[in-house]
Amino acid sequence: MSRWRAAGTHLGICLIVAALVASLIYFVWYPPPYYTVSGGSSLTLLILGVDVVLGPMITLAVFRAGKKGLKFDLAVIALLQIGALCYGLSVIAIARPAFVVAVVDRFVPVAANEIDDNDLTQAKDPAFSSRSWSGPRLVGAVAPADKKVELAQSALAGRDVEKFPQYYVPYDQVATELLARAKPVAVLSAKGTTEAAQVAKFLTLHGMKPEDVKFVPLHGRDASVAMLITRNGGKPLGALPIDPW
Repeated sequence: MSRWRAAGTHLGICLIVAALVASLIYFVWYPPPYYTVSGGSSLTLLILGVDVVLGPMITLAVFRAGKKGLKFDLAVIALLQIGALCYGLSVIAIARPAFVVAVVDRFVPVAANEIDDNDLTQAKDPAFSSRSWSGPRLVGAVAPADKKVELAQSALAGRDVEKFPQYYVPYDQVATELLARAKPVAVLSAKGTTEAAQVAKFLTLHGMKPEDVKFVPLHGRDASVAMLITRNGGKPLGALPIDPW
């Protein structure tokens, strides 16, 4: 086998593994729109790009048919790649959005590593006492009146109410308040021709009229988009890549 064929074979294996890993990230841990707003795209491209490119390039450099110690060299390359991939996956996993919290006038994705273990144990609902591995859970957050000063101080340190599972409630309990603060989709359409086309396409896809839908910001770590919700009940329908502010 020539070094080019060996490197090509290695590349093919890497691409298959990369496709499986990317599917796990994109469809399970960071389903749209969280792949964009929570930084999944940049992490995935960086880690898989390095893993897919460097491994075959090193194989191309060291491979020579009949070379003494070739099996050892290839085993070391494989182990290094597996180690790098496992490390990268662990980084992506701990930063995955575990909850999407409806709070006051927006949705906020909360990463698994932004929640303290002690706070999880204080969750009033058992469903909110663990970090989801199958995509973010939709919840609401309600700050008790006697905790507002304490939470305001915590927010200045970067930990607002959405990062405390003890204040989580089923989404239905906050949907009415969220709807009251939501804006009509006409506001998005008025931003420009492109935005109007995106809104029209979305409404057509869901078989709805503009008066059936409102929107609130979905404010993530890397971006903010417009989350469209039904005017009747506040059910999230999906997000559009439009500045919601």
